Amino acid sequence: MLRAAVIGVGSMGQHHARVYHELEDVELVAIADCDETAACQVARVRNVPAYTSGVEMLEAEEPDLVSVATPTSLHCETALAALERGAHVLVEKPISSTLAEAEEMIRQARERGLLLAIGHIERFNPAVVELRRRMEAGELGSIYQFHARRLSPYPDRIQDAGVVLDLAIHELDVMTCLDPTPVERIVAETRYHIDPQREDMLTGLLRFSSGAVGVLDINWLTPTKIRTLSVTGERGMFVVNYLRQDLIFYQDGHGDGDGWRILEILGVGEGNMVSHPIRKEEPLKREIQAFARAVVEGSSPLVAGEDGLRVLKLALMIRESAEAGLPICSQG
Repeated sequence: MLRAAVIGVGSMGQHHARVYHELEDVELVAIADCDETAACQVARVRNVPAYTSGVEMLEAEEPDLVSVATPTSLHCETALAALERGAHVLVEKPISSTLAEAEEMIRQARERGLLLAIGHIERFNPAVVELRRRMEAGELGSIYQFHARRLSPYPDRIQDAGVVLDLAIHELDVMTCLDPTPVERIVAETRYHIDPQREDMLTGLLRFSSGAVGVLDINWLTPTKIRTLSVTGERGMFVVNYLRQDLIFYQDGHGDGDGWRILEILGVGEGNMVSHPIRKEEPLKREIQAFARAVVEGSSPLVAGEDGLRVLKLALMIRESAEAGLPICSQG
């Protein structure tokens, strides 16, 4: 039975506490949050002790694994405190605010023989898992383009990050997972419509060394929540709806004989549309289960610190490109 704790019980942290509480092979032993009211509310529901100091909680409870769901600016110091006390750590995305902090977290975990996992939750979305499986099986062929749309109303809960680190980082992780070749060039535009300190709109382009192009359409300005990713390749196009956990494949109408060429009379060359059955599951539960399993088995996390560092580098390059108004080239 693993002993688990959560530091930071805001919008995501309270769900970490819920999932740990529900797992059969993990015992939630405590939660911590500097907001005493929030800490006590979650602790009362889960019937565990509440602390206002993460360090005090770590020393008193000695958990085996810890979820860090504090604001991004506190990820590094909180994760290091847990690692120094022998706990394996799952940090909510992004890994940290700076590359130096991320590198220090990775170094400390490696030196102490502890796991550092990063909460890029869409990797555990069943539709994304199935998409990756089918792409690795060659069903799409060469990739031409990724097109991500992650749009929603402005969130009051986030105070220390804009859409690049809060939203686009999800798509960067998924794209680089599906196409692990280096990103050679980035061009981005950001806008500040609501808060002059945090960008609320991003339009970006990424050029992979494979030749694929990634399109990022991200904002906090749309009055409804949209979460989709389309991947176009030589055999057709996959479309993922993250929220509904749907995966649809649109077949290239030019690749399967003359049957679909009839549509070209109307100026359309479409192929079959196939909706792949997906067993819907909560991505966060899958993420935490995978983390606990890696702790037990001593295996690497599916999304390790190095993965978090890689996409943080890209996110910071996006901001650099937008601020400079110039393309940014990478050496991979």
